[in-house]
Amino acid sequence: MNNAKTNYDELRQELLANPEVKEEYDSLESTYQMIRQIITIRNEQNLTQTELAQRIGTNQSHIARLESGNYNPSLQFLNRVAKGLGKKLSISFD
Repeated sequence: MNNAKTNYDELRQELLANPEVKEEYDSLESTYQMIRQIITIRNEQNLTQTELAQRIGTNQSHIARLESGNYNPSLQFLNRVAKGLGKKLSISFD
């Protein structure tokens, strides 16, 4: 397993040495940070994707697509997810 981690780290470092790849990677960071937060909070609350979906009146597939990064959610949808997790959506510009 440690070898796999080393290979991943080496590949990641090699890919990010390419300025175009690095630019795209950096542009997606806020999206992946938001996804990590949703998954972490959902798991901390011991909720399945299906349970979260039921709380906000959508299908489990929408939650799965959101968490996989294969969905460009609206602010309205993110507000519903936040409310379903008992949280408030906050957006800022740094």
